[in-house]
Amino acid sequence: MLVEPFGRLDQDSALRQKLLPCCRLKKGDIWVDPASHHRIGVCDATKKSDILNLFGKEKATLAIQDPPYNVIVGNENTHNLCKMNLHNYMAFSQQWVENTLVILADHASIYVWLGADQKDHFQPLPDFMMLMRNYDELTSRSFITMRNQRGYGTQKNWMAVRQECLYYTKGQAFFDVNAEYTDIPKILRGYYKEINGQVTENLQRSKSENIRAGNVWVDVQQVFYRMPENVPGCYAQKPMKAIERIVKASSQAGDVITDFFTHSGTTLIVGELLKRRVISCDIDEIFAEITIRRLEHFRKTGKTGWQCGNPFPEVKEFRIENLDIEEDDEIPRIQTGTQTTLF
Repeated sequence: MLVEPFGRLDQDSALRQKLLPCCRLKKGDIWVDPASHHRIGVCDATKKSDILNLFGKEKATLAIQDPPYNVIVGNENTHNLCKMNLHNYMAFSQQWVENTLVILADHASIYVWLGADQKDHFQPLPDFMMLMRNYDELTSRSFITMRNQRGYGTQKNWMAVRQECLYYTKGQAFFDVNAEYTDIPKILRGYYKEINGQVTENLQRSKSENIRAGNVWVDVQQVFYRMPENVPGCYAQKPMKAIERIVKASSQAGDVITDFFTHSGTTLIVGELLKRRVISCDIDEIFAEITIRRLEHFRKTGKTGWQCGNPFPEVKEFRIENLDIEEDDEIPRIQTGTQTTLF
């Protein structure tokens, strides 16, 4: 029977009190990796002084931001979270966006994972898009949709199985169009064209056996407890494959990449694998500690996560949550990111 050692790390106050003494960083502290010179800080993404202290004179060519979505998924009565009002959420968003622009290189890319509350006029997605129009230095490039294998919904609405990611560039940002091919074989046929007297369809005319990634990602597996990369307690965890796709396409070896909401540390692990330097942070000491431990765990074992293992083996007493369920069963999730102190 597979079980995770604990539930959500951002909601269980008793568990948090046990884990905080295990964290090597306190608010404002920065950990510097002696091997690859990555940097992880306990910083507030909305405070310019925190971000400047973290970066110093460094500039990032790629930012992958995964802020809290301000969307509650599932039965709201069963979760100890509430939404910010939209005005406050957009003020929060404006602050971290402007701090991102401060540390971006002249030619850089920014990707933003965001939610759309279908029960509340799809906020904050359209409001965030309008916010980004205010920055003349940014060019909108693509609207990416990633499909989740599990979703949420009722018999009276379409099942919600998507996550949104917005892609913007600053200056002449690097992009390698051939960096990432999907695992999807050429099975969809169409668009017939006659060439030299022979009728061919569009996929026949392509040289690759697989489909190059577009802006609809249906080949990425949502992270869950049976996967080796799973980090218990991190319910906003993004799949490594999705982050790898972004990093390969929009950065080069040796570049500095960043995210201000490190959560489970996926950007750091991908950066380590692909020879990028990562400067990252989280407002929560526990998630900053998990990020560092995940890197150390990877270097020691070669494993990219803990699956159902315990990232904090020195603390034994946890609430056990039985997750021995069928993979098609629906599990209500709250997609809120990591800055839960704002809610």
